[in-house]
Amino acid sequence: MYKFNSQSEFYRYPQGGIKSNEIITFKILVKRNICAPELLIEKRHDYSRTFHDKIKMHWISQEKNYDIYQAMLSIEEYGHYYYSFIFDNEKSKDYELLIYDDKYITPNWAKGGIIYHIFVDRFFRTKIIKKKGAIIRNWGETPYYLPDKKGEILNNDFFGGNLDGIREKLPYIAKLGVSIIYLSPIFEAYSNHKYDTGNYLKIDPMFGTENSLKKLIKEAKKYNIHVILDGVFSHTGDDSIYFNKYGRYDSIGAYQSKDSPYYDWYTFNNWNDDYVSWWGIKTLPEVNENNESYINFITGKNGVINHWQKTGIMGWRLDVADELPDEFIIALRNSIKKNNKDALIIGEVWEDASNKYSYNKLREYLCGKQLDSITNYPLRNGIIEFVKNKDCTNLNHIMNKVIETYPPDTVNCLMNVLGTHDTERILTILGSKRVPSSRSEMAESKLSYEELEQGIKLLKIAVLLQMTLPGIPCIYYGDEAGMEGWEDPFNRRCYPWGKENKEILDFYLFITKLRRTNKIFAEGKYRCLIHDKEVFVFERFNENERIIIAVNLSQKEITLKFKEDINEYTNNIKNNIFNIEKENYLILLS
Repeated sequence: MYKFNSQSEFYRYPQGGIKSNEIITFKILVKRNICAPELLIEKRHDYSRTFHDKIKMHWISQEKNYDIYQAMLSIEEYGHYYYSFIFDNEKSKDYELLIYDDKYITPNWAKGGIIYHIFVDRFFRTKIIKKKGAIIRNWGETPYYLPDKKGEILNNDFFGGNLDGIREKLPYIAKLGVSIIYLSPIFEAYSNHKYDTGNYLKIDPMFGTENSLKKLIKEAKKYNIHVILDGVFSHTGDDSIYFNKYGRYDSIGAYQSKDSPYYDWYTFNNWNDDYVSWWGIKTLPEVNENNESYINFITGKNGVINHWQKTGIMGWRLDVADELPDEFIIALRNSIKKNNKDALIIGEVWEDASNKYSYNKLREYLCGKQLDSITNYPLRNGIIEFVKNKDCTNLNHIMNKVIETYPPDTVNCLMNVLGTHDTERILTILGSKRVPSSRSEMAESKLSYEELEQGIKLLKIAVLLQMTLPGIPCIYYGDEAGMEGWEDPFNRRCYPWGKENKEILDFYLFITKLRRTNKIFAEGKYRCLIHDKEVFVFERFNENERIIIAVNLSQKEITLKFKEDINEYTNNIKNNIFNIEKENYLILLS
């Protein structure tokens, strides 16, 4: 009856999220002898929709047995929309359309870069700074993972990594081509992970001081590296100035008194032991982000955001963004951008951010008033599925969906992860033949020689894709050294200084150099050329150049033919016919 492809520029131009008031051109091919279709636009709400516009499409041409119809329009109000086509009172499927604020831009300095994610306690230590209640461990030992007699995992073992240690290792980080260091939380807290904030306005003493952070930022700039922080604003620690469950702070916390200035930040079902906590974890009492006092404390003139941005940081990663209300994220953005319009804002979002629902709300992360970027876990899933299961179907679908729906400025800033502090190590996932059945087994787990060999082969392909697909690749500290590990805390071991896997590290140095020396990775367009289950070929291109990435995971050699001669990157061979060996890849430049 009709032909339409929402992911083709012929049928819908431009692709991606659309600026408010930008002209959109729709084309559709309709079988002859069917009346002119109408284009229906509907505004999406949380679980409903409202009529926005209906336009009669105009005949412009024909192709074989089809008439080609066209409609052009613009939409002023940013938000989520559906569009569809109506023929003789029959309606097509719904297609998604994201309209974003026309003033929305993302920081150009970040595009084309590389992020290095550091879990501070486990990266590198200078002198050990002791703290009451902290258990100091020997570097490289297995983190404690068993609960205590009360059944609690305290996360109070420390290995001594600190900000001065990171500063000392800046030459190494710079050698990897890194342009952004993303630090796990550094504010004072009881635990080693610091997601249980005790004092938002103080660096944890085990990591250093505010001056330590300023020195790191100043020294990093000499290497053209910027620093961004992890903002944990959906909950605090129970051991904090604000809640003060154990009375360790001089303040009057919400747990101690209903007259506390922080009492209204929290929700008590029955004061004081029955309170709402993050995912039921009692050490992490949730805050009410819509509380005026809390909003002002975080985003006000003398607030947390303003305080730390004065040190020279260049952005924030917002922890559990889907648990932060839209209004609070908007307030965060306004405060961050007021301090520095070029600051980068990354939201932790695990799913497709263009139509994400959380807590019964259709979120507006990418509509121009909230986030610059998100943690691109869908891409991670697609890459792993392709290299491990030899099927690029989901990876191709994910890329097409991103290009179709995300604002182009967002696409070029996506934080493309293969591993984080919340996931298993990528080498472990790709190399392991089985998942251990217990945490004790995980603690002792190590890849066999055969598993490691296979894991390295697949890791190279995964990293190649991560470094060349649209967005900003994020290296989780130690992945480049061949670190292994299952779930937390085994994915948070100490960096193995002097014991790195040379083959893996050399590959990272090779592929990060490719990325940093080819500006096309900053804003070059993306186009898939071949997606045939075991074979995935795509190009990044602009008006003057293109780079082709070809991956062959099949058990046979394949041949690629081009109309013109192309240069093979690794061996500098120029030709128009290339053979790709089984389970291998090629990088081609023209």
